[in-house]
Amino acid sequence: MHKMETQTDKRINRKKRMIFLSITIAVILFGIWFSTTNAYKFAKGYFAYKTHSSSSQVKEPTKQIKEDIDEELYSERPKIGEEIGELYIPKLNATLPIYHGTDEDELEKGVGHFAGSVLPGENDNSVLSGHRDTVFRKLGEVGEGDWLVVRTSAGEFKYKVNKVRIVDEDDRTVIVPKPRATLTVSTCYPFEYIGSAPERYILVAYLASKTVS
Repeated sequence: MHKMETQTDKRINRKKRMIFLSITIAVILFGIWFSTTNAYKFAKGYFAYKTHSSSSQVKEPTKQIKEDIDEELYSERPKIGEEIGELYIPKLNATLPIYHGTDEDELEKGVGHFAGSVLPGENDNSVLSGHRDTVFRKLGEVGEGDWLVVRTSAGEFKYKVNKVRIVDEDDRTVIVPKPRATLTVSTCYPFEYIGSAPERYILVAYLASKTVS
């Protein structure tokens, strides 16, 4: 009886090994078939993706250059002292001339445009300055949510005041580049201060709409 059970066990074990071997062979054959039938598709898809990515990387600068050309608003850059447009402040019902430059010669005549900044309507930070006792004597009444409209040879540009800042007179963050079309308007502060004011009243406005000439 013991010998019969042992022989039976051996037959069962051989049968299990045969089944396992058959499954293993089937898996190997399936793997070979799958690899040979799908490798070409995989390779084709991979190279198509790489080619598309490379083409996109090459074309992107061209597209960006085209956009920059489309956004060019001024065919000529103004000279220092030239009048470049006007600033209309609806809140004050005031229209003020803008001159290129911020020396005393320009500020005596109206609002000065800081020559180191972009022109109104262009992307980045366009900086305007004026005296608190002349053109900007009521600028303190203008704050967040109010409008600033700049009209130049390039068109009309409407900015909405997003922030009011009070900074030291030597604070250079006023003229730093901005990631979007921004109008920064600056004047001395406090408005009623006697003598050379130690601070600056700053309006930071973002371009909301434009009508190009």
